[in-house]
Amino acid sequence: MYYISHRGNIDGKNPSLENQPDYVEGALKMNYFVEVDVWYDRNQWYLGHDEPTYRVDYSWMSKELLVLHCKNIEALEKLVEISNPLDNYFWHQDDDVTLTSFGWIWAYPNVEVNSSKAVAVLPEIEGTDVSGFGGICSDFIEEYRENASNQTSFVRS
Repeated sequence: MYYISHRGNIDGKNPSLENQPDYVEGALKMNYFVEVDVWYDRNQWYLGHDEPTYRVDYSWMSKELLVLHCKNIEALEKLVEISNPLDNYFWHQDDDVTLTSFGWIWAYPNVEVNSSKAVAVLPEIEGTDVSGFGGICSDFIEEYRENASNQTSFVRS
């Protein structure tokens, strides 16, 4: 099972810290994969959900456990151009699922996919049963990892 921190969160949403490089590093040090929002703007890389906020170097983004959510087409185009086989990235808009460059099926909340290559994104929103997935991306990822043996879903308000 892949346990993926959503924007660096492990024990709940923290909008003021999400995507900040130091915050993300904390989740990486706990051996979580971390999904981060990346932008490419004016020949620079940034992290940030709604806009390019935290400038980072490409070398920082090419960490083994990062999953790069391209927030603009320029970021996607640049990662395709770089073609680093260690980068796991994707772009999506309103799709039920999308495919990452590693071949992971990235499933929108409440979309169930029965595959060891599928990742349940924010399953706590709708109480999605994660038992058929090979990965979970959550703001509460620590709770999923701690309860892996006896829990298939839970709902957070």
